[in-house]
Amino acid sequence: MAGMVATPKGSSTAGSKLHETARRDSLGLTGLLEWLRSERDNVASERVRRLDSDAAAVQITTVHQSKGLEYPVVHLPFASMRFVRPVDCARYHDDEGVRTVDVSAGGPGWSAHEKAHLAEEAGEELRDLYVALTRAQSQVVTWWAPTRNTTDGGLHRLLFGRRPGQAEVPDIQDVKDDDYADRVLGLLAELGGPSREVSEVSDVVPAAPVVPADDLAARAFGREVDTEWRRTSYSGLIRVQEQPHGVTSEPEVEPERDEWDATESEPGRRSEPEAGLPAREPVISPMAALPSGAEFGSLVHGVLEVADPEAPDLRAEILDHTREQLQWWPVGVDAEEIADGLLPSQHTPLGPLASGLRLVDIPLRDRLCELDFEFPLTGGDRPAGARPDVRLGDVADLLRRHLSADDPLASYADQLVGPLGEQALRGYLSGSIDIVLRVPDPSTAPGDGAHRYVVVDYKTNLLGQPGSPVTSSDYGRAEMATAMLHSHYPLQALLYSVVLHRFLRWRVPAYAPETRLGGVLYLFLRGMCGPDTPVADGHVAGVFDWAPPPGLVTDLSDLLEGVQR
Repeated sequence: MAGMVATPKGSSTAGSKLHETARRDSLGLTGLLEWLRSERDNVASERVRRLDSDAAAVQITTVHQSKGLEYPVVHLPFASMRFVRPVDCARYHDDEGVRTVDVSAGGPGWSAHEKAHLAEEAGEELRDLYVALTRAQSQVVTWWAPTRNTTDGGLHRLLFGRRPGQAEVPDIQDVKDDDYADRVLGLLAELGGPSREVSEVSDVVPAAPVVPADDLAARAFGREVDTEWRRTSYSGLIRVQEQPHGVTSEPEVEPERDEWDATESEPGRRSEPEAGLPAREPVISPMAALPSGAEFGSLVHGVLEVADPEAPDLRAEILDHTREQLQWWPVGVDAEEIADGLLPSQHTPLGPLASGLRLVDIPLRDRLCELDFEFPLTGGDRPAGARPDVRLGDVADLLRRHLSADDPLASYADQLVGPLGEQALRGYLSGSIDIVLRVPDPSTAPGDGAHRYVVVDYKTNLLGQPGSPVTSSDYGRAEMATAMLHSHYPLQALLYSVVLHRFLRWRVPAYAPETRLGGVLYLFLRGMCGPDTPVADGHVAGVFDWAPPPGLVTDLSDLLEGVQR
């Protein structure tokens, strides 16, 4: 028996491949969506044809391998014939039943030994046939054809070598004409045996005429490549002058690159106190001796992302996570010194937007850390129906419409010009919000369960005069506003507010931007000096609080979506 084909009763629905593909190919949301679309369009792909289990697939196997197994339907294409190989080594049982091997290939007893060998091989063929015929649960389909190997075939000997009531099956059975075969198979069907069906050769289909090929020529590229479509982020938008235009992709992991210190540019200069106001008593920054730069910023973000404010010993909690992060971001400073510098920021009041709470007062259950996001800009890769031409400079019109003249960030509209403002907002925007805080709504009665949601971004920027001690005075509201404008943080704050708006719109019942959006807090950690941090006009040093009007956030969300107006 050469082999058999087992087929299922029906096909089963293949399980979802999305999770496996995302893990295997390290695909994000956009890449996974594109993979799914490609698989849907390519109906002949290997993944589409692949089934989840062998139970729902056609299996080609040998009879020996199928022993003990069952299949719904079994096809036996070669059961009626057997190729008999020349015997050069006879294996048989002698008259006493002892297994014997004759390797002489000649001599007076060779003929009898060869005959015994062939007889046992013919018997083994019948046993294999029994196994093959009993594997099916519902149906067996086999073929018979008069070939030169049919005389030794097990199925042929079984069907044509016996008469009713005869148990012995001959080793060889002659092949007669087709009429004889048809009569015998018909009689077997009448006696309850297998039903026969004649296989007819179909008419020959004439080959399609061969069309002579035209002369070879280079194919012309007639498409227009959209070089302004890209996957970008806030940092990608503000780096427009550092990299060329075109289709680009943001790196998945990189140090914090949106922070600067006073050694880089003039905006870090400390402002003079206004006339008629008493000078605030400065407090030395607990982080005055700590380094600056992207690696240190990444370390701090990693620590504050996972530190539990409800830990029995908050310093020990911060210290443990600092040691972990130093393995990834070595900055040349002891973990104890970094932990001591970060601890006061956790006990600094956050101002009115956070209902006067401190970070240590807000447990992890009221925090959403590292909120990753990715959403389409003006339709993403399906821009049909969206506003065709949206530029970053269009955000300036929204700022002028919604912000009052005395807003500390109102002048940012004037910065959205030139190459920065000319960028097309088409493709996808991705990024990660450091933290979203859920705080009690200060406009409602305590204990009524109403909450507002505040976007928080940690900053380790080094402000003030180079060479001078870093104090809380370097992080007054005016100084922080200058730093915000210098680094395009208003754009970041607005984009993150849109992300929060869309997230809450999906997750909070009866969501209303006017009551749920709580604004943004940019925490300049070097200026947060603990309970003794100076407060001027209700604004805490080191805490830049800004509440963009909800209408500005919703209009910006519509602009980024490409809503026609």
